[in-house]
Amino acid sequence: MNRLQISILFVLGVAMMPFCSRERSQQYSTLADSVKTEFLHSWNAYKEYALGHDALKPLSKTAHDWYAHSLLMTPVDAFDTMVLMGLEKEAAEAKQMVLDSLRFDHDMEVQAFEITIRLLGGLLSGYELDGDRRFLELATDLGNRLLPIFDSPTGMPYRYVNLLTGKIRSSEKRSNPAEIGTLLIEFGTLSKHTENPVYYDRAKKALTELYKRRSDIGLVGTWIDVETGEWISQSSHVGGAIDSYYEYLVKAWLLFGDEECKRMADESLQAVHRYVADTVRSELWYGRVDMHSGERTMRVFGSLEAFFPALLCLAGDVDRAAALQESAFRMWNLHGIEPESIDYNSMKVTGSQYHLRPEIIESAYYLYQYTRNERYREMGKKMFADLVKYCRTEAGYAYLEDVTTGKQADAMESFFLAETLKYFYLLFAPDDVLDFDSVIFNTEAHPVRRPTS
Repeated sequence: MNRLQISILFVLGVAMMPFCSRERSQQYSTLADSVKTEFLHSWNAYKEYALGHDALKPLSKTAHDWYAHSLLMTPVDAFDTMVLMGLEKEAAEAKQMVLDSLRFDHDMEVQAFEITIRLLGGLLSGYELDGDRRFLELATDLGNRLLPIFDSPTGMPYRYVNLLTGKIRSSEKRSNPAEIGTLLIEFGTLSKHTENPVYYDRAKKALTELYKRRSDIGLVGTWIDVETGEWISQSSHVGGAIDSYYEYLVKAWLLFGDEECKRMADESLQAVHRYVADTVRSELWYGRVDMHSGERTMRVFGSLEAFFPALLCLAGDVDRAAALQESAFRMWNLHGIEPESIDYNSMKVTGSQYHLRPEIIESAYYLYQYTRNERYREMGKKMFADLVKYCRTEAGYAYLEDVTTGKQADAMESFFLAETLKYFYLLFAPDDVLDFDSVIFNTEAHPVRRPTS
């Protein structure tokens, strides 16, 4: 090939670049529209079969409430997704439903952690996106009803509280790092908007009291007694019951500029990388170890651990995040969709369900934002196709009882609309839908505004 031919090919290649870019953008725009279509499919099924209740049961086409009275989990959780998707009619419907019907003066006991991340987080995000102070009034009422959880001898919260009486379940003295440490974004944001520091102070104290009880090598266990501060389970990992504790250490620093949270996050993640990280077949995984010795106890990784690449991005460790995402994506592809957990040494499934979880999609979204590598959108494209293939039903989406057989089960949790479809949509949508750097997502994917300075 002569120099002239090479020059022509180069010019043609450069000329084709904008076309390829436009073609790729159109492809992802179409995918974003497809996600929006599936969101509407799920929301309309909820309206038809479960309106006014917490959640839809898609196979039986019936409703499910968490407690004796509905707390409108799905409308509250889904509202900010509707706003981001530009679904004005549906957002207005959900808003009216929440403002007309949601109340918290019920004589019933609730799990504070789930109520905080889904409802308190959803109401605060709704207030910031919509501006209607009635969202904030509901959030303040709920925050006040949750405050008694912090009345333990250590300041670490109890797990259950009666919304009407404020009575805590004193017989349940044990809790876990996730439920103790995943409150500061919501309570801190409530303090910001009400100018009342009590919410931030109580949630921050819970976080620091937990941190003080880490082991000599810097790790936390899975279960702790909130009255005595003694560890009940010494198993340390980054999965369920611990996961979002690490998440909120990093995010509280970024959201509130809390330097103590940054120090706690840095020291905690160093210990996690030293002891919990594991390499098998040159692949990066995070398993389970003893919190005191660091001795490895299990080589288990699952759908909840798959949030960790997103957190690593926020912590500035993008290379490690990319390596772990490849491992998580390998887990997804074992049976065409992600299982709850695997033994990553044998690559055998240890938890066969797929609960419509969002974490691996969240991590793909973060990695795309940090690297602009189309690899992560292509991952999303594959995962979205798998989700539709295996989980779509006539009335919304069903989780899988067994990923190896594809057998569906009768539940569609509100986080499917709050997180899973939101992260898919944001992964494919144009950047002007949401300025990634202007918000911090709580662990339920509710965006709250970062300081502008």
